[in-house]
Amino acid sequence: MIHVRNGRTRGAGLGLLFSMALVASACSSDGTTTDPGGTVGTPTTGAEVQGGDFVFGAEQEADCFDWIGSCAGASWGVYTVQALTMPRSFDFDDNKYKPSPLLAGEPKLETSPKQVITYKINEKAVWNDGTPITSADYQYTWDQIVNGKDIYSKSGYEKIESVATPDPKTAVVTYREPYGAWRDLFGGYYGIFPSHILKSQDRNAAMKDGYKFSGGPWILEAWNKGVDTKLVPNPNYWDKKPNASSITFKLLEDTAAAQSALRSGQVSMLYPQAQPGQEQLKSIPGIKFQSITSLSYEAVWLNTTKAPFTTKNVRQALAYAIDRDAIVKQLFAPIQPDIKRIDSFATPAYNENYVTPFAKYSPVNGSKVTELMTADGWAKGPDGIWAKGGQKATFEVKTTQGNRRRLQTLEIMQSQVKAQGFEMAINPIKSSVLFGEDAPKGNFQAALYAQVPASNDPDQCAIWCSKNIPGPANAESGQNWTRLVDPAIDEPYLTIEKELDTKKVTELVGKGQAAIAEGVPAIPVDPFPDIIAYQENVIGGTVRHNPSFGPWVYANTWSVKKK
Repeated sequence: MIHVRNGRTRGAGLGLLFSMALVASACSSDGTTTDPGGTVGTPTTGAEVQGGDFVFGAEQEADCFDWIGSCAGASWGVYTVQALTMPRSFDFDDNKYKPSPLLAGEPKLETSPKQVITYKINEKAVWNDGTPITSADYQYTWDQIVNGKDIYSKSGYEKIESVATPDPKTAVVTYREPYGAWRDLFGGYYGIFPSHILKSQDRNAAMKDGYKFSGGPWILEAWNKGVDTKLVPNPNYWDKKPNASSITFKLLEDTAAAQSALRSGQVSMLYPQAQPGQEQLKSIPGIKFQSITSLSYEAVWLNTTKAPFTTKNVRQALAYAIDRDAIVKQLFAPIQPDIKRIDSFATPAYNENYVTPFAKYSPVNGSKVTELMTADGWAKGPDGIWAKGGQKATFEVKTTQGNRRRLQTLEIMQSQVKAQGFEMAINPIKSSVLFGEDAPKGNFQAALYAQVPASNDPDQCAIWCSKNIPGPANAESGQNWTRLVDPAIDEPYLTIEKELDTKKVTELVGKGQAAIAEGVPAIPVDPFPDIIAYQENVIGGTVRHNPSFGPWVYANTWSVKKK
């Protein structure tokens, strides 16, 4: 499932566990911490107390709080509310899965004659009203996703044949066919929903503007749209209860305003996107700055049903026209000096599942652009822009409003592609419109945003397989917004969905990414650095990266330091 963090879309699921060799973190003299493995912990010291209020900066807010609804595409909802209030079967931590506090232990996996997962729910696990979390909640969650309307993605859940409830603390999930990404279901970015509260209600109406139930360490107290979101401790949480009295996420969409708020102490932590100027956070006294190579990847996504991208030749020509190295060096090197472009839809943090088929499009190759375009019937006009049948090779790129780095990325790209005969316009729009309306409905030619996968699982059928093109067959819930129908992509990714052998999966990934590089429904640009900046004199505890759920998933273990 793919989340968007101010232009990042919810990734294709947790899926199979793939081992990653952790690389020892290295701290530079400027306090930057880098770790290609994806998690870094920084213990903080000083006097700690119970109580106190945290105020953190949030550069985006959720569009709604119905986590399985199509309106819940923004991953800032996960970072600030969902991951802190919704119970889930698995955590993805230190680059590996582990059963969350919801479970009594590792679920039992059976593969014959059918795939069956048996979940044993922690006897202590209760909702904040004291009602036990039960197998009926698993059953309700599955039913809502599969049979509900306006669902963000049904991927994986539609493969489930049944969810049995032999006793309140045992859920038995039977699949119609093997499904490798089973660990992502009943967890990740959706969570488990309380059947005793919602089964008699319209779930979306009950949740979209906020809810008062919780199966996590925090409860949503208030959501002042456009201003802030406030959480307070869940007194009936059965695992580590929060030390702080509250968390307030203050909406700070402007980069300069967010930095100023951190510098002045109005907020004690930022989780900012990589933007030009973010490196200034390193020099603020008392601020700890961490940057790691995360799982997220940014790309230019092409709507293959809209001119001029209806032909492969044009899409390939555009790939040869973009200098991705120049973009990455100019915009990311000040924050992460060793960063490099990516050559597939993954990052080096995927280890053996990171392949490089898009390397063939670098460096810029004007001869290949000319060869491909002329073979497709295009010719340059007096203005230097390709034209065919009265149509110019012009297109608009939509991206998230207020994101300075993305605007600069497109301004650089605009100049690059014009030199190769393409005319490009830039249209920044609200993230809620881009991800809630335009992209799902196909109302775009091209778009710049980043995918935020929930783990290092390479199963990407949700965003590439033709069955996931939004339409009547999937109740408009599909996430293949490029709308490319390509059997060469379908075959490996449909197989990956069912494959449990990690070596075979790695082979299929290479095949699938090569097919994507041939069909070019999108062009990968950069790995997305994961940044944390925080005041060391305020937060007591271990501040860590969690590229899947955000750093605040650990906030119940922190304390507000005495000043």
